Amino acid sequence: MAVIHRTTLKPTKLELLASWLPSRPWYHGGAGDPRLARAGGFRLDDPEGEVGIEFMVVTDASGAEPAAYLVPLTYRGAPLGGAEHALVGTAEHGVLGRRWVYDGCHDPVLVAELAALIEGRAQAQAQSLTDTPDREVTRAYAGEDPVPAHFTAVDDTEEHTELSAPDGTVLRVLRTLRPAPDGSPLPEPGASGHVAGAWDLPGGTRAQGLFLVLHTPPRA
Repeated sequence: MAVIHRTTLKPTKLELLASWLPSRPWYHGGAGDPRLARAGGFRLDDPEGEVGIEFMVVTDASGAEPAAYLVPLTYRGAPLGGAEHALVGTAEHGVLGRRWVYDGCHDPVLVAELAALIEGRAQAQAQSLTDTPDREVTRAYAGEDPVPAHFTAVDDTEEHTELSAPDGTVLRVLRTLRPAPDGSPLPEPGASGHVAGAWDLPGGTRAQGLFLVLHTPPRA
């Protein structure tokens, strides 16, 4: 169970993301610096208790229209070998000391727990409360086989990060979030699983939409 510490983080998460987001192919902000606000998200527990796992939603008001982004993050007490390309930055935690912050799509601990969430073996936790399930996060899985726990992330599209498994399974992390038109987030036909959640819009209303969509290959 992850313990939420009421303490400081320097630089803050938003300060780290303001420097990192403009380098992403799915970022659609204006010419100036991002103008970010926290809008929602959830956490997952690392069974080993070593890695912090957070799915953070931020809104950005720097472009012509406000945009919402899903940013999976992991927080580690030491560098993750071979993941230099996924490092968002480092920060000093008031209790835990130096933390290495990574784009979680490239962190095997987050990916494994995401597979468990889709299958229903893991429970989404509230972003800022200890040992409190997040009931706004919903998931579904119609497949019969276990979701792979090992994926390779490709971060070169304008809408999502694509995680591919050796068996042909594809997990799309929807980076640019869009509210479901009728409040009922459903994936496109042919999807075998999904995760949906909620976040705050700049006007103060609450939106619901898809966070992740899973496609599995046909069974032989």
